[in-house]
Amino acid sequence: AELVEQFGISAVTARTDLDALASIGAVVRSHGGAVRCQEATHDYPVTFKIGLHRPEKARIGQAAAQLVQPNETIILDSGTTTWEIARHLKTMKLRGLTVITNALNIASELADEPGICLIMIGGVLRQISFSFVGPQAEAMLREMHADRFFLAVDGLDLNIGPSTPDVLEAQLNSRMIDAAKETTVVADSSKLGRRSVSRISSIDKLSRLITDTRAPADFVKQLED
Repeated sequence: AELVEQFGISAVTARTDLDALASIGAVVRSHGGAVRCQEATHDYPVTFKIGLHRPEKARIGQAAAQLVQPNETIILDSGTTTWEIARHLKTMKLRGLTVITNALNIASELADEPGICLIMIGGVLRQISFSFVGPQAEAMLREMHADRFFLAVDGLDLNIGPSTPDVLEAQLNSRMIDAAKETTVVADSSKLGRRSVSRISSIDKLSRLITDTRAPADFVKQLED
């Protein structure tokens, strides 16, 4: 709306121009506008992100998996840290476990595990994250309930809460929080204090953060307070 007023153009033209800027990497599109790339947390392909902070993610995934109890229903958000949770759950052989996910890599990891009931959320595929998002995914979630939700984020800020680069991913994550009794954020310390484009929820909707020992002491103290 500000661009329309400032440049005397139509909303269609403003959206087209922002899409063109996004296509050359000058901006990152978000709901209602765009953000300069240097101001946003970049979204990288999951095949690239899997190699970032791998030892920390593996330990976070193991700690998160140990929270899960037999006969529970859990939601695993898309991400490489939540994929580590799925890997550890396979080794635990929990009875009566149901896993709901929108992530192809997690579904593929758990598809051959006979002790896990896997529910795959459909929708529009985000190829960069191998995850399904959109109205169809949100509608499916409205009919579901879970004991736990494990949320992987691109940023966790004490003032605005968890965030992610994609607005549709953020909207689906918000529905996942509503569907679960409690939400645990799984994020290595590089994500702490960062803000991405799309806010997921307020921080008071989160029950727990699992991170690594490099987490800044002042951040941990403020979060505990």
